[in-house]
Amino acid sequence: STTACCRPSFDFPRIRALPAGRQPIIDAPWYRRPRGAAGPTDEDIVARKPVAPAITAKGGSGNRHTRLIARLRLATGLVLFTYLLTHLLNHALGLVSLQALEQGRTVFLLLWRNPAGTFLLYGSILTHFCLALYSVYRRRSLRMPAWETLQLVFGLLIPPLLMAHVVGTRGALLAEGTEDSYAYVLHILWVVEPLYALRQGVVLLIAWIHGCMGLHFWLRIKPWYERLVPYLYGLAVLLPALALLGFVRAGLETDELITDPDTVGAIFAGWNAATPEQQALIIGLEAKVLASLVLVLLGVLVARQIRHLLRGRHSSYRISHPSGQVVSAPIGQTILEAMRTAGIPHASVCGGRARCTTCRVRVGGGMDDLAEPSALESAALHRIGAAPNVRLACQTRPRRDVSITPLVPARADARAAYRPGGVQGHEQQVATMFIDLRGSTKLGEERFPYDVVFILNQFFAEMAASLQATRGHYAQFSGDGLMALYGLESGIEDGCRDALKGAVDMNRRLMALNERLGAELREPLRIGIGIHCGEAIVGTMGPPSSPNFSAIGDNINIAARLEALTKDYDCTLVVSAVAAQCAGVDLSRFPAHQARVRGRDEPVDVYAISDPAGISGDIVDRQPAAMKNSQ
Repeated sequence: STTACCRPSFDFPRIRALPAGRQPIIDAPWYRRPRGAAGPTDEDIVARKPVAPAITAKGGSGNRHTRLIARLRLATGLVLFTYLLTHLLNHALGLVSLQALEQGRTVFLLLWRNPAGTFLLYGSILTHFCLALYSVYRRRSLRMPAWETLQLVFGLLIPPLLMAHVVGTRGALLAEGTEDSYAYVLHILWVVEPLYALRQGVVLLIAWIHGCMGLHFWLRIKPWYERLVPYLYGLAVLLPALALLGFVRAGLETDELITDPDTVGAIFAGWNAATPEQQALIIGLEAKVLASLVLVLLGVLVARQIRHLLRGRHSSYRISHPSGQVVSAPIGQTILEAMRTAGIPHASVCGGRARCTTCRVRVGGGMDDLAEPSALESAALHRIGAAPNVRLACQTRPRRDVSITPLVPARADARAAYRPGGVQGHEQQVATMFIDLRGSTKLGEERFPYDVVFILNQFFAEMAASLQATRGHYAQFSGDGLMALYGLESGIEDGCRDALKGAVDMNRRLMALNERLGAELREPLRIGIGIHCGEAIVGTMGPPSSPNFSAIGDNINIAARLEALTKDYDCTLVVSAVAAQCAGVDLSRFPAHQARVRGRDEPVDVYAISDPAGISGDIVDRQPAAMKNSQ
């Protein structure tokens, strides 16, 4: 509205309520307060501005269940990766000698072959594998990105491929007291069962790739991770290569020991001392455990299918996609799962674990029918300063029809995790200023391009310094002009006063610049400034590769039109009457006009000011209520 911007009769949606101790209204990593700009306290902002309720998390058992699974998966994965890392380092010592390999094994066993280490290791193996099976069971669709499919398949392959090694080492130790030294294991792999050696090499690579993928897709949304990727990639390739070379080198050395019967007898003393029943148990245990694992996996797949059929009997919801497609999905399925099932590409860098936020969507119709975000989703949305109508597709399970707009391109990389896509903002009352350098075309015709660039750089340096000094935020650049926003943090009244101060300061700096460049200019530089205030959509917008914090809306267009009217009125500054009213400045002594703005039926009351310095004495900062009461 152009008549009552200072006291709106309705609340404007906000990103969220301000937590204590935080100053910026716009709490997002892509926005920074201008240097040296003072701002009101949270109490002042909350007291002055109506704020919508914060995004709150639903603290039910389902939410705690989801967080527990995520933390267990991460914790057990880290334990297993640590075990694998130390195991590979031990293998690499085989490049030195078999004796160095055995000495390294002593340290390795100190870490893992004790009550605490054994419980941690085997508990993590069991938990991590069960969580993988549970993940398969809970999936409404088995359509997923190639990397996610590969990681899941590798994770399910590791236990069956590793079973023979576990039975032959740990199982033999527990059942018969056989010491599973490197000489014992290498002799079996290189002499007794050479195919097992090949399988061990394959499972080593599968386990290592699976672990590295898990770490990569966990860490790649971290801002610092990208800088370390070249070094970590080198280590990820070098370490398994050294481990395999150490394995081969130690195997060749073990092969030389076979000629000594006493050495072979010592190596297999535990096995030879075992009864036939014990030996038969160890030999047959692998097949039994392997069959059990296969049955468990098949049981999970069957249970998943039954669950899917039962859910399909209940009601469904529909998703309206910007592509024009309407997707029907059973209640309980997330938006991301519905998109994958329908074959519609949708970004999800973390694989739907609420880590990266790249699957976020802006919800149109049906927003009020959605359940509140869980703590996991709420924390992710809070991290990027998401608007109230933005949700994560991987966590949102609609029960009624919704319309969505993806905010991140389907092929987004990890950097999009902290970068909004498309327009993402909120309604807010702001003061808008447009500045244009007059005669820039003529300036370009009369001078060499280098000279024009030099002058323009001087001009924009002064305008930027003025914005910083008057708490303005640079929003857009357009050749010989710019757009600035005021009141983002201080409120609309202070924003309008700061905008008028900015106009005065810009004009003063331009006069000083004309004096410095007097010898370079045939005629002084002149500017036109338009100032208006009102409601606008404020936020990060533009292409994902180069987002910009700016504003759009009808009142922004009015401010741009007022700047253009400075040519018609032959003045430096055109201020709307509503902006002057919000600033508490009486400009009635200046020429008043009713400006016609394209696209609006009603004219806009404005003041034309030839010399902005004439209003400097009228701009008085309002005292806080506490100071007024004390006087």
